[in-house]
Amino acid sequence: MSKSPDSDRLILGIDLGTTNSLAALMTASGPQVIRAQDGSALIPSVVSFAADGSVLVGQEAKARALQDPENTIYSVKRLLGRSGEELQKESEGLAYTVTAGDRGLARVSIGESSYSPEEISARILGEVKRTASAALQREVRDVVVTVPAYFDDAQRQATKDAAELAGLQCLRIVNEPTAASLAYGIDGSKDGRVLVYDLGGGTFDVSILRIQDGVFRVLATAGNTQLGGDDFDRLLAERMLGSAKLASSALAASDPFALQTIRRSAEQLKVLLSETEIASISIDIGGEESVEFSIARQEFEDLIRPLIDETLDCCRRALADAELTIEDMDEVVLVGGSTRLPLVRKSLADLTGRAPNCEVDPDTAVAQGAAIQAGILAGGSADLLLLDVIPLSLGLETMGGVVSKLIMRNATIPASVTEEFSTQVDNQTAVDINIYQGEREKVEDCRKLAAFKLRGLPPLPAGLPRVEVTFLVDENGVLRVLARELRTGTEASIQVLPSFGLSREEVRDMVHDSIEQAIPDLRARALIEVQNKARAMVVGTRRALELSDLPGDESWSLRAAVDDLDRLLSDGVDEATLNGAVDKLSALSMQIADDMISSAVTKALREEA
Repeated sequence: MSKSPDSDRLILGIDLGTTNSLAALMTASGPQVIRAQDGSALIPSVVSFAADGSVLVGQEAKARALQDPENTIYSVKRLLGRSGEELQKESEGLAYTVTAGDRGLARVSIGESSYSPEEISARILGEVKRTASAALQREVRDVVVTVPAYFDDAQRQATKDAAELAGLQCLRIVNEPTAASLAYGIDGSKDGRVLVYDLGGGTFDVSILRIQDGVFRVLATAGNTQLGGDDFDRLLAERMLGSAKLASSALAASDPFALQTIRRSAEQLKVLLSETEIASISIDIGGEESVEFSIARQEFEDLIRPLIDETLDCCRRALADAELTIEDMDEVVLVGGSTRLPLVRKSLADLTGRAPNCEVDPDTAVAQGAAIQAGILAGGSADLLLLDVIPLSLGLETMGGVVSKLIMRNATIPASVTEEFSTQVDNQTAVDINIYQGEREKVEDCRKLAAFKLRGLPPLPAGLPRVEVTFLVDENGVLRVLARELRTGTEASIQVLPSFGLSREEVRDMVHDSIEQAIPDLRARALIEVQNKARAMVVGTRRALELSDLPGDESWSLRAAVDDLDRLLSDGVDEATLNGAVDKLSALSMQIADDMISSAVTKALREEA
């Protein structure tokens, strides 16, 4: 940093994690992780609701998880911005209950009450705030919060809402891999390309960055917001439940206490297997005797290998999107506690041909990077600039169920794009603006984010109203859409509020499907577009014929061409046939229009003479 942050303004960097959360502050000597009085930096992202009405957060809540599993909430980050229906399958392994509330959004049930994921996350952020305020002896208000790079618009907005509920002002949302690159000492003083592999407790991201003249530009990103260390724990817990000793216990398969105990034991085994080839643990599931369970590292690695392979596929996809190869990378860095697994490091080394950079504690790297960004906002170095990207394309629905993309995937944010549209029906006084996210060509294959209506359009013939639509994605990756009718100045706008996040399958499959279905999608879109053009020509030409005084032979030929085109539309012919008829009518109407203009000009000259 070329300049120390202004001491009068305190801005904290916060890593709101699936497993643990923490904060860091930019100082004159660099980013410093904030620690509690006992010296611990990590605050477990766990909230426990006690019978007496008290709410515990962090270490105390984690300690109560075995005593009261049904009222102790963990991994809530995975619920942000998602629906109860989407989470139905995933919530089967949770000790607490997840339901669908208003608009189908996920809710956590605690006794007679229910809470949104934002409310639970706000409790965690509130504990981070309390710890930081106590350590700094100063009230914390302004923060920079990090999110997975593949968080969609709803999930980012849900994160900002959680911060607001915690009494924090979120000045900036920063992608976790981008923040982590700063923590690794990649400070912009040296140009290069970096692959950031971020595998946390509940999410995975990979980002490809190019650093040039102090500008950190994200070239591409890929990931899965529902893949992380929790999934490794789940697979190991399922293996434990399938063992002979535990499978014989009906209690283990149904009792929340037993399930939580097994989950905690699986997490401990995972840690042990990072250090030893064989690990054993004694499990007390409530009976008179404990059950001993042992597993070899190789068996555990065989369980999780498909998930690790999925992360490597994301790396390859991000590299392809950036139009780079692994040989072009100057640095490969690790972020997230799950990168401590030997299989993760070996697999990444095999892919990249080099040992990844492990110099920084993967648990604290993101928070340190957030602190550096906070320092910049507080008046620190102006020599660094972070430019993140949009993970999935954004667009709106147009005639025929087609998605017209305005902002493309991997576009640098902030971003603003404006396009002009019109109506398809005569005397239309309102239009529906349906906003979609995804890579496919038709709305049925993309994810609907929001909708609003622009009213007060002048009742004009189809095609005459001019509706200007602007998509604006701010520096936090949050989308705002504005629609304006240019003739009257009538406006309507919406900030896309949390609806439903992307499911595990959707995140992985959206881009893949866009590649697999590219040719059929483009053909379908081309047919819809020529059909729209043909319908407009039929309506417009017939209207012109009613108002014109063309000679009979010219009028007859034009009417015949219009009728032919209308018949082909009704018959549902292919694109090439329809295009031919459109071109024929276009050429014929153009010639007649030229003749009419020439005749009118000649008549005017004669009258003037």
